[in-house]
Amino acid sequence: MNFSELPSADGAWTGLRLAPGALADDTAIDGEAAIVVAGGLVRWVGAAAALPADFAALPRFDGGGALVTPGLVDCHTHLVYGGDRANEFAMRLAGASYEAIAQAGGGIVSSVRATRAADEDTLYVQAAARLEQLLADGVCAIEIKSGYGLALAHERKQLRVARRLGEAYGVTVRSTFLGAHALTPEYAGRSGDYIDLVCREMMPALAAEGLIDAVDVFCERIAFTLAETERVFKAAKALGLPVKLHAEQLSDMGGAALAARYGALSCDHIEHLSAEGIAAMRAAGTVAVLLPGAYYTLRDTHLPPIEALRAAGVPMAVSTDHNPGTSPALSLLLMVNMACTLFRLTVPEALAGVTRHAARALGIGDTHGAIGVGRPADFVLWQVRDAAELAYWFGQRPLRVAVRRGRIASGSLA
Repeated sequence: MNFSELPSADGAWTGLRLAPGALADDTAIDGEAAIVVAGGLVRWVGAAAALPADFAALPRFDGGGALVTPGLVDCHTHLVYGGDRANEFAMRLAGASYEAIAQAGGGIVSSVRATRAADEDTLYVQAAARLEQLLADGVCAIEIKSGYGLALAHERKQLRVARRLGEAYGVTVRSTFLGAHALTPEYAGRSGDYIDLVCREMMPALAAEGLIDAVDVFCERIAFTLAETERVFKAAKALGLPVKLHAEQLSDMGGAALAARYGALSCDHIEHLSAEGIAAMRAAGTVAVLLPGAYYTLRDTHLPPIEALRAAGVPMAVSTDHNPGTSPALSLLLMVNMACTLFRLTVPEALAGVTRHAARALGIGDTHGAIGVGRPADFVLWQVRDAAELAYWFGQRPLRVAVRRGRIASGSLA
């Protein structure tokens, strides 16, 4: 069924319990709440007893006491790619490091080979199956990065698939150009020439085609230097594109401070983030994106500086980092649990991390990540007693109904 054929959510939704922090204005509603949807937007939200008489004739949807959160936001994924890297998972278990696998021709480059070999329709079918898993967890907005093509035609192919997924599934997709993800064999030893290609050919062409919402770089000792990263940021700024960064995952490169100077939306991974980086991010309003799936898969032991981020008031988002090599995660709720158990986030912090802070990391905080009048009708009804259960369970999917872009996208009120 096409998304446009799904049932409309227009009407008055009653019998709801709003999760703490669900509303855009940070107010709390004790007892039964109601949400009015019309034309795909939230038109009213408040205590059910105060539902205006003007809405009395609207169709009614009885939530039956379900807990309601904003639609979840998965703000860092590499969802479109060919093949998989299960063999590398086995290699790591046998003792090989992430860097050793990359240096041996595996890692990102192996996914590049598989992605280049696949046509657009094949990539779409494979990515759609992954997306459906994330949507079943209540995801209503998602970032999808390129970075497994590393040539104009193949980066275009990935970004086109991202756009198609958004249209077909009625999910908000923010597409991020990650051309500076790795060096392919044809550019071995010529990283400067490759950055020229990214800045002068790929990025302008893809931006002109309307395929880029933001620009990312993998700034790391096995990827690109600070100077190369800044070249990409300057090119993005010239095109009016916001930036973000894979920063401080394996070492402290100073990338977060650089990204903050360019007003980055987010710095992601950040296990080795310094005090200077935290201060720069705070000043710039840059979101820290925590990726516990990669931390877990790589069996990392160097925790992100959670206490320091918390003390500084830097907003912390949580995401799957879905990718074939280091985080083959297809459950954002599992990442909520991991963020609490591995990184010691509180339940309210973790839930804010997959709603309002994740939306801010994508530059869509004014429309997503919270429920409010005039915002798109993206919200989820959960069959749980308490919000803590969304972090507590893993392996269970308590979604009852997902309303996405004003349509009843999954689940049932029966």
